Amino acid sequence: MTEYRPLQQLPEPAGYKAGDVLVLVGELFGRGYANGLVDEAKRIGMTVIGTTVGRRDGDGSLRPLNSEELTAAEALLGGTVINIPLEAGFDMESVDGIPSLAEQLKKARPDDFATITFVEGSVEKACAAGTARFRSHLAQLETELLKRIPADANILLAHSMAGGIPRARVFMPLLNRIFKGTGDKYLASETFWNSPLGQLCNTSFNEVTADTFRYLIEGTAAIRERNTAAGTRVSYSAYGYHGTGVLVNNQYRWQSYTPYVQGFAKMRLEDIASEATAKGIQATVYNCPEIQTNSSALFLGVEISLYPLLSAIRLEAGEKISAPLESRCQAMLKEGETVASLLKRADIYLSSPILEQIVDFPTWPQHNTREQAELMLAASAELMEMHSDQKQLVCAELSRIVFSATGRLMLHDSWKPLSPVAWLNHDIISRLLADQRGSGIV
Repeated sequence: MTEYRPLQQLPEPAGYKAGDVLVLVGELFGRGYANGLVDEAKRIGMTVIGTTVGRRDGDGSLRPLNSEELTAAEALLGGTVINIPLEAGFDMESVDGIPSLAEQLKKARPDDFATITFVEGSVEKACAAGTARFRSHLAQLETELLKRIPADANILLAHSMAGGIPRARVFMPLLNRIFKGTGDKYLASETFWNSPLGQLCNTSFNEVTADTFRYLIEGTAAIRERNTAAGTRVSYSAYGYHGTGVLVNNQYRWQSYTPYVQGFAKMRLEDIASEATAKGIQATVYNCPEIQTNSSALFLGVEISLYPLLSAIRLEAGEKISAPLESRCQAMLKEGETVASLLKRADIYLSSPILEQIVDFPTWPQHNTREQAELMLAASAELMEMHSDQKQLVCAELSRIVFSATGRLMLHDSWKPLSPVAWLNHDIISRLLADQRGSGIV
């Protein structure tokens, strides 16, 4: 089991300079964690090189971006995108004439999730084919990087791949029941997880979220060996999640969103970083706080632990920094509601005995219970209802702070990481805001 090691002190400024390179492995979409890393790399003068997952045509074939898509991707990144499709996963792979898993699930019904079967051996064959494709495209990526990045450049290869829900309509109704269901619509995550569809998700999450980090480390050995031989650094980072330390009843306490079934793959990701570190390769998984983005909208309730960040900023960074932020947040609330009442309601949920009985670091990740799910969803709805406009949310403002702050912490810590797995909790984020290195984030 990974030791809980929160980052306690702000990392020293990294030695990255103009001419050094951040390679973002995983396409940038919208605004999220990876934006903070890209923004910080640009701020200190690094060159940013992006990648793409490619696109699927109507017949299901994977292709590079067309000229219009490439222009849009490079504009969003603010840098060059190497146009080699690095889509991970295997749900669209057809092997030996066997229909792909996505095809096999086209007529599947949600009510049959516990009895669905696949063509014998098709999951294993598809997974092997997906892995081979990804590794082959990684080899092409390494060839391009060797051409574009000089040996005297320090490099940070940032893994930003996550997810892995197979592309089949049958999953969304089931996941909505797991993450948003109450009453008759509630579905226990453990029941789903132990079903054939749940085990398919487990295999896919491992492949996309975790194993791609191993493939990246192994698939860039040539550039790592060339540059380290020239006396420069090649480091690897990845985005993890393994709960977060937040202020509950005025004390920092580790807590976690439940049910986080992707957590099994996130722990595998941590193991891969630890194995690489043991071999002398600088690889670190940074377990980041919960944020609310378009991709996290499925996990209703994940945003509750964001609200205490306001209290942490007040405690660690002081009134001068916290007051303007709280004022902006107050303006988002309905008349009669206050930031204080918002924080009190979040604290009631996070300190609930029901949650304390379930959330436990040594046995993480936990599955949901009906009682816990209904408590969480009610708290989430109540907190959302305090806002005057559902499109202008306090947690969106706090999410922006989180991904900007974690980007700075990750980039600088990656220069000389203390451990292969680190937690970026609310306290270290708030201390960054109080430091001159955190200027401009709030």
